[in-house]
Amino acid sequence: QVHLGESGGGLVQPGGSLRLSCVASGDIFNIYDMGWYRQAPGSQRALVAHITDGRTTRYADSMKGRFTIDRDDAKNTVYLQMNSLKPEDTAVYFCNASSPKRGEYWGQGTQVTVSS
Repeated sequence: QVHLGESGGGLVQPGGSLRLSCVASGDIFNIYDMGWYRQAPGSQRALVAHITDGRTTRYADSMKGRFTIDRDDAKNTVYLQMNSLKPEDTAVYFCNASSPKRGEYWGQGTQVTVSS
């Protein structure tokens, strides 16, 4: 069982930056692939960024060049640095942990609102 706790969301103006953090507990962190997903009102949850246990990353096309995912296995934490934020980035952002042998887990989400 893995517990994921997100933090760092909030209200930011267009063009601003936020850094989301997700701390994991309950299992060996470095065997999990980690991801950030987001869900806007009326929309399905969608991938934002993903990082494997080997630190290979991938991003949704609209986030490339603006968002950066990273992980610190010593701190059981995955980060999402978000720059040049746009109003359309407004959503609840969820942390995800997945492992073929251990299953998949979700955090409760953190709200990001981009508005002037």
